[in-house]
Amino acid sequence: MPELLYREALRRALDEEMARDPHVFLLGETIAERGGSFKVTEGLLARYGPGRVIDTPIAEASFTGMAVGAALIGCRPVVELLFIDFALLAMDPIVNQAAKIEFISGGRRRLPLVIRTQGGVGEGLAAQHSQSLEALFYHIPGLKVVMPSTPADAYGLLKSAIRDDHPVVFIEHKRLYALSGPVPEEETLLPLGKADCKRRGNDVTLVSWSFMVHRCLAAAGLLERRGIEAEVLDLRSLVPLDREALLASARRTGRVLIVHEAVRRGGVGGDLAATIMEEAWSDLAAPVRRLAGRNTPIPYSRSIEEVCIPAVEEIAAAAAELAAIGR
Repeated sequence: MPELLYREALRRALDEEMARDPHVFLLGETIAERGGSFKVTEGLLARYGPGRVIDTPIAEASFTGMAVGAALIGCRPVVELLFIDFALLAMDPIVNQAAKIEFISGGRRRLPLVIRTQGGVGEGLAAQHSQSLEALFYHIPGLKVVMPSTPADAYGLLKSAIRDDHPVVFIEHKRLYALSGPVPEEETLLPLGKADCKRRGNDVTLVSWSFMVHRCLAAAGLLERRGIEAEVLDLRSLVPLDREALLASARRTGRVLIVHEAVRRGGVGGDLAATIMEEAWSDLAAPVRRLAGRNTPIPYSRSIEEVCIPAVEEIAAAAAELAAIGR
């Protein structure tokens, strides 16, 4: 199986889908001539031309709205919003239009639109370029939310997102673009709404997504040295949510720690915890715990921004405390 960088896996997915379907086109800031600020779309302008790889003005509401209109007439646009923070400028076309078209049309219209963007800390880009805002979109009926953690997942899930007939917010992480990993040589589509168990264990379940999956895996390695076997469940997509996998893992280990980079208050982890405790309470040996980002805007300093998100040692310590309950 060839090794690809996360950004290369995304580019391969875009390339294959554009070659397969002439209705797929890309638009966003700097994605054509520069290949995008994170180089995901590099080389696609030369292959498909300026009619299908479109550089836009710095006007997120306008070009996202244009993509909604294009999707309504049969195209499959893939919008790149440079930072998830900038999605706040396009919330009307995303939330009030794209998410609701199928409902207000009585199911007569579909909206095959992908919003690609990235969030999280890691580049010293400060408070307006480092947020984790997945909970905003998770809250909106009509939107799907996908957050892959590996190159293989990014490849297979992006292809499925582009072929989906509903709007998908596809959130990448700036620290993952240079991550290398195996990607199947043959074309592979991964279904939205299917979690992946990245590591098996019997003592405690670590539930996460995106970059935090890798910190959970590292924490599981530390726990193993202490005789604690941690399971790491990567949700991969938040909407649709793989409730079966989530509940099955919770029931098997009896202890669940949910880890996410976004702040704890109003975060996705709270809803997941409620789901587990409502539906698997009798199988739990301890209450579900959450470990999340600090309740603060992200600072500019790289050393200070690092303490704003869960560290490997913090995850391991919280999981060890949880694993000890009732033993």
